[in-house]
Formats: sequence, C-alpha cells, structure tokens
Amino acid sequence: MDTLIPYDSLAAETLEAILDDIVSRDGTDYGDYDLSVAQKREQALRFLRKGEAVLLFDTESETIKMVLKEALSHYDLL
Repeated sequence: MDTLIPYDSLAAETLEAILDDIVSRDGTDYGDYDLSVAQKREQALRFLRKGEAVLLFDTESETIKMVLKEALSHYDLL
C-alpha cells in the first residue's frame, strides 16, 4: 500500500535529502548526458512543483518514490 506525501509539507532539508536519494538510486536514467545530483534534484523538484509528479511512501519497503501523476492509477493508495 502506498501513501501520498505532499512535497510542500516537508521541511526543505528533508525534501532535499529525499530527492537526492531518489535521483541517485541505481537504474535512474537521464538519457545520453550526465547531470549532477543537484541538477537532477532541481529537475525532480520542477516536476513536483508543476504537479506532474508526486511522492509516494511505500509501506512495504518503507521507501519513498517519485511517480509521474499519469501513472498513479497503477498504485494502491491509502
């Protein structure tokens, strides 16, 4: 089961740490060019601010993931 986390309810330092973790995970692909963690974090934050993505807490794995809003129908939300 997943729980939606409003990104704007998080302290700035907490959000930054979460985004740094998400963008630096294995399997994260940004195409044919390399971006720094800071650049990836800013890109992820733009998606959240535009409402194109959300943060979900996965209660089974106890991890937070970022999901495109268009893919939310695939998740079992609390």
